[in-house]
Amino acid sequence: MVIAIIQPLLLNSQVQKKLFQPIKALGHSLIEKDCRKKEDDTIIEFAKDAEVIIMANMPISEKVINALPKLKMISVAFTGVDHIPLELCHKKNITICNAQGYATRAVCELVFGLLFSVYRKISNADQALRKGETSAAYFGTELWGKTFGIIGAGSIGEEVAKIALAFGCKVLAYSQPARPELEKLGIKMTNLTTLLKESDIVSLHVPLLESTKHMLNKEKLALMKPSTVIINTARGPLIDNEALTEALLNKQIAGAGLDVFDMEPPIPPDYCLLKVQDNIVVTPHIAYGTTESFIKRGQIVFDNVIHWLKGNPINVK
Repeated sequence: MVIAIIQPLLLNSQVQKKLFQPIKALGHSLIEKDCRKKEDDTIIEFAKDAEVIIMANMPISEKVINALPKLKMISVAFTGVDHIPLELCHKKNITICNAQGYATRAVCELVFGLLFSVYRKISNADQALRKGETSAAYFGTELWGKTFGIIGAGSIGEEVAKIALAFGCKVLAYSQPARPELEKLGIKMTNLTTLLKESDIVSLHVPLLESTKHMLNKEKLALMKPSTVIINTARGPLIDNEALTEALLNKQIAGAGLDVFDMEPPIPPDYCLLKVQDNIVVTPHIAYGTTESFIKRGQIVFDNVIHWLKGNPINVK
């Protein structure tokens, strides 16, 4: 069986070879090509004999899926799968497995990295020092004692909540389905409206679905306090970013730390959020990217293939 990696896993070659060894021992072969930014026909030609594809977050089209008659399984080195035509894959009995959980720690840490960058004006202060300025304009805000609102109390949201509690925050969480068991940790479960009205920080940790697209729109942003900071390391379209831009420019809310946008980077220079300068920190979708998370991701990706080969697939979407 041919297994095709169409997007690099960003692993040391020796680590990748070691992770693939159990599959190789079963008699299967691995081919690899960086197909990002390639035409569909290039991907089709490369993967024409593959029964398994390994990829991360690059979009894959229905044309590619339809043109690979041998394809039976896709192991996604990513948590979200909204960049894959799931309905078509299910119709063609192609198994989709993701790498949920590989970047929980990495994402949690960037949440607080972004928050502290906004609260303590780290990026602006760095530039100020390089220009010979003093500290006077860059006094910040403390996290201790703030109300930290978490939208989506899954594995990442729960870990963010635990860290926020350790920093001395009151933590509110809204989750569908509800998770009342989190109350014993000191997390107060509440509805979305209450969370938005009471929180000093709002951090998003939900998947992008039709029901969650623009869940923070102009109306919802208007519920927030002028002191609120929004952190988004989940999916860009969860927020109406035109409305967010307006809210930031008008000081309707205090700031934002964003790692995701309406498209994958590179971001066009005229993108709305890039108009905001002094109360926003933006990063080019790096939350998941650490040395440790990539190794864990690689392990999950190849484990997905092994379990599928043995007839008991895991992490199926």
